[in-house]
Amino acid sequence: MNMKVALAPTVKLANGVDMPQLGLGTWPMNDAEAAVGVAQAIRIGYRLIDTAENYENERGVGEGIRNSGVPRSEIFLTTKFNRKWHSIEGARSACEASLERLGLDYIDLLLVHWPNPDQDRYVEAYQGLVKLLEAGVVRAIGTSNFKPAHLQRLFDLGLVPHLNQIQLDPYHRRDDLVAIHRVKGIVTESWRPLGCGNAMLQDPVVTAIAQNHGRTPAQVLLRWQVQQGFVTTPKSADPVRQAQNLNIFDFSLGADEMAALDGLDRPDPTMFDADSFGH
Repeated sequence: MNMKVALAPTVKLANGVDMPQLGLGTWPMNDAEAAVGVAQAIRIGYRLIDTAENYENERGVGEGIRNSGVPRSEIFLTTKFNRKWHSIEGARSACEASLERLGLDYIDLLLVHWPNPDQDRYVEAYQGLVKLLEAGVVRAIGTSNFKPAHLQRLFDLGLVPHLNQIQLDPYHRRDDLVAIHRVKGIVTESWRPLGCGNAMLQDPVVTAIAQNHGRTPAQVLLRWQVQQGFVTTPKSADPVRQAQNLNIFDFSLGADEMAALDGLDRPDPTMFDADSFGH
């Protein structure tokens, strides 16, 4: 069965690098699952793959890229590094270790995974990324889970990430961050775009809109993301679901539907707080 669908459109990062707007998230795949899932996704039409040191699957992701049959130059690979590397030299060590595990000679986008303000070295970590960008080992750099106060520390030094990857979905709108990103030219990328468990996928507002369009609830949630210009990386190892998730660029949500989804925002006391959580 030929599952191939059209490639996702791209967004332009502030340094001119084009990044696919929808890709494959790989947490919590292990190496073996990632090798299969990544190769399969790339064959279907995915060109953005998202991993991290902390996912412990970079070897599998690299294997999947090599086994996909698609040239490395056509694939956009994101990875992230942990708190132990938060220094200028540490960022280089983290990058070299990721490249070794991935079996690649460059990374398209390297992110500081969490700010970990308790150790207060995320500014140095980002300065290390700037040096890697200048050296040409990475094509773009950014942050993950940075809140406004964390970003402000970078702005104060004239540093502006190309992208900030955050938890963002209709239940968690993050309007404060999105507004800052838009002013500064930072691309917003969301993780866990389909929520945790099935609550959002089964939300009556989401299922009604899905029924209206003859689409899956997941396709509606992902369309809500990309229609606002966000990048997102849903995780699925299932080839049918992978194809469905990528096949969202041939329909649009109406203004009333977007507003209805926006209206689902609610407080979440269990949400990871980057001031106290991180690795």
